[in-house]
Amino acid sequence: MSVATPRQVVERFLQASAENAWDDVADLYAPDAVIEIPFAPPGIPERFEGREGHRARFKAVAPARSFTKVEPLVLWETSDPEVVIAEYTLHGTMTRSGRPLVSSYVMVIRVRDGLIVNSRDYGDNLAGAEFRDEIAEVLGR
Repeated sequence: MSVATPRQVVERFLQASAENAWDDVADLYAPDAVIEIPFAPPGIPERFEGREGHRARFKAVAPARSFTKVEPLVLWETSDPEVVIAEYTLHGTMTRSGRPLVSSYVMVIRVRDGLIVNSRDYGDNLAGAEFRDEIAEVLGR
């Protein structure tokens, strides 16, 4: 059995995200994977560790929103064979209000042995701020 390339892993990540398949997304992370959010908005930690913690976070916020597609997708392969840079936009709706959600990201993703070991996520914080109350409601905050 061959191990997925970093590009293939990131393509799976994006597809599973657009399908709201949060267990599938979490399964793409190594057990000790680290997600860093350098420009995290207030109230959001800048660092998360561990696959199961990632799984819990993905599932906790899932009831607040439903994604329908990902586009445009630009994947940059780098001179480091483990690193892929993904630029994409997720489209969907907020569950409670039905309002459309469009959120753009750039992620620098390190993949080793077919699993994401680290990502640095740069999201559109202004787009997300509009929905902070709806997400907080789902999280019970």
